[in-house]
Amino acid sequence: MRREEGITDGETLKMGSAVDSLCSALGVGDREQIALVGGGGKTSLMFSLVEELVSKGMRVVTGTTTRVLKSEAKRAPCVIFLAPGSDLNQTVRPLLEKHGQVFVGRDLSRKGKILGISPSDADLLYREPWINYLILESDGSAGLPVKAPAEHEPVIPESSSLVVALMGLEALGVPFEESLVFRAELFESLTGLKRGESLSSEVIARVFLSPMGLFKGTPISARRIVFLNKLDLIPDDEDARRLANLLLADPFSGIETVVIGSLAKGVYFRARRA
Repeated sequence: MRREEGITDGETLKMGSAVDSLCSALGVGDREQIALVGGGGKTSLMFSLVEELVSKGMRVVTGTTTRVLKSEAKRAPCVIFLAPGSDLNQTVRPLLEKHGQVFVGRDLSRKGKILGISPSDADLLYREPWINYLILESDGSAGLPVKAPAEHEPVIPESSSLVVALMGLEALGVPFEESLVFRAELFESLTGLKRGESLSSEVIARVFLSPMGLFKGTPISARRIVFLNKLDLIPDDEDARRLANLLLADPFSGIETVVIGSLAKGVYFRARRA
């Protein structure tokens, strides 16, 4: 049984029944360009979405606008490097039709990372009618659960229709240390939190709500979703529900949905602005 939870100012979010799929939890539409930002599981989220969509017969292009490890990109059955001026019908379409999904990049760096495509290349890809979904990692987090964006990130294409900002719940309520927070100096500047102080719901909310936070550069037309991942790693959901309350109660955030869940367990709870 699926149930969505509405929330208004002053209400306490209650965990309803689990939503039946990740696509349902995120409210993924019939055709989307999805930008993933933040920490705590972007690559896992990307390929979990791909699995659901491909199983429905959808054709999904994945990639990055920054850079990712080659090992992460090779979770896709095929990696394609797009040269300037590439004919997408010749380079991408045949392999996409064969595999149902491909990963696109610009080149391979000396350090073995896949360099990302440009936002303009992403816009061109999404214009192709034979692509049902384009899903891009739009910043990096070095595998840490929390991050603050640098000046040059996130790199979100203008044609993005959905931006999903992630956080790993294992960091919530524990002391602020560099082992948990990517770009710790920027995080300190953005939130005012000092090392050793608690990563409380109120502090974490600032990273999502600040104009210089995770949704920085989101196109006006794109929907904003928050995904609080790794519910399975925390003893209870009280702090996670408090964080969801703060995000949905802010009248200026533009955040329409908060998902609390676990990609590892395939369990998702959904809260929407009332």
